[in-house]
Amino acid sequence: MTATTRKRPGFRPLAALVSGVLATGGLAAGVTTLQPREARASSHREAPLISGDPQHDTTDVYAFVSPDKPDTTTLIANWTPFEEPAGGPNFYPFAENSQHDIHIDSDGDGQGDLLYRWTFHTRTRNGGTFLHNTGPVTSLDDPDLNVSQTYDIDLLKLRDQKTVSTTKLADDLPVAPSNVGKASMPDYKALRGQAIRPVKGGGTAFAGQADDPFFLDLRVFDLLYGGDLSEVGRDTLAGYNVNTIALQVPTASLTQSARQPIVGIWSTTQRRNAEGHWTQVSRLGSPLVNEVVVAQKDKDRFNASHPWNDADFLPYVTKPELPKLLRSIYKLPAPAEPRDDLVSVFLTGVKGLTQPPNVRPAEMLRLNTSVEPTGSPKRLGVLAGDNAGFPNGRRLTDDVVDIELQTVEGELIGNKNDLGDAVNANDQTFGKSFPYVALPSSGSRGELAKQRGGDDTSRNPLNGGALSGSSTGSGGDDNTLLIASAAAGVAGAALIGLGLAWWRGRTRRNALR
Repeated sequence: MTATTRKRPGFRPLAALVSGVLATGGLAAGVTTLQPREARASSHREAPLISGDPQHDTTDVYAFVSPDKPDTTTLIANWTPFEEPAGGPNFYPFAENSQHDIHIDSDGDGQGDLLYRWTFHTRTRNGGTFLHNTGPVTSLDDPDLNVSQTYDIDLLKLRDQKTVSTTKLADDLPVAPSNVGKASMPDYKALRGQAIRPVKGGGTAFAGQADDPFFLDLRVFDLLYGGDLSEVGRDTLAGYNVNTIALQVPTASLTQSARQPIVGIWSTTQRRNAEGHWTQVSRLGSPLVNEVVVAQKDKDRFNASHPWNDADFLPYVTKPELPKLLRSIYKLPAPAEPRDDLVSVFLTGVKGLTQPPNVRPAEMLRLNTSVEPTGSPKRLGVLAGDNAGFPNGRRLTDDVVDIELQTVEGELIGNKNDLGDAVNANDQTFGKSFPYVALPSSGSRGELAKQRGGDDTSRNPLNGGALSGSSTGSGGDDNTLLIASAAAGVAGAALIGLGLAWWRGRTRRNALR
């Protein structure tokens, strides 16, 4: 995190950690006011109950006017945080018997008018093997892909949260599988391409594994980057994957009219409870709301709640905790409370940009679809004068951590700062066309192999993992290994002997008492 240039005893120079500053000029013309947005982080493991159920945990939601097809809008939502690429043999399927939903509020009343629903189905060809795939997989219908998934998409039109009509947009489309490794999936890019499919109504859909597009240093939870700014600058999510659903649809199918182009977006996940009823267990709109804004006692309740009831959580906005922590740890001034200035962006949208007429305060990601995408997006979005970026929707490249840290500290009400976590971009390059997310990291090229500085394919499991061509395979070194193993065995026996002696002595003493 970066802050001011003043030095304090025991502190690193804060200017050295500056990852970017606000562009001169601030807001572009046309935005009359922009109030600070509550600072948050990504919703990975954000609440006690959902942290124990990662398949149903929505990590992030993105919504933006498609840069290569500006008459369409792209919606992306991710599930299952911290997918280690080599995490077999079951890897990371989407949850079955569940409803993965993206809601659209097209009139600003805090209730969904459209609901896109994904349901997933798993097929196992051979239950008599532990293998996810029984050979190299070259297509999504390859018989060597032992475990595969398909999905349906339904579009529900709602009125007062009751279904008016249901349209099947997609039926039995293939899911791009987890990227097991180069031996199992020699051309994963081709597999991913096969999972991009047209859907009814002129849209395009994708579901499958992807690199986690969120970038940040999650060591914020270690007393806000170590308490002395010593823990910044590492993308904690680098090398991890997520399960992604992406849908690109004509913008006109989302908006109320050309005169009212602002829509609200959020996701929910429902699963069946023991009685067979659907229970909402995850909810996500803007990034990091539940993680950093809502207190522990209300996190599970927020995940089960609905935007039209968000007045229940208003005190967390008007009296936010994060500025107090910044003041306590880094002596940064905290804006005066109550923070009524946060309400407009946090619950109603930015007036003149993302606030719909007659808006009902509700937490969601708001997108003005009439703002054309830019060919040169700025990572600080609206703060840097780029009105096509966060908090106008959310693009994959938007640095929401820096944006929200700066605004919560009052950047736009006179408290100038350049707070940030020194992670300014994703570790993988995003695509220029749908579904835009980067390919997932491969199980055969995980972060562990990189950290050890070796080529994991050069190690031979038949000789204990010794590097091919190294002297550890020679007879002399084999003797050394045997000696070392024998020494370890003797040490282990000695420890056991000591333990038994201690136990016997304790037993005797107890008997004498």
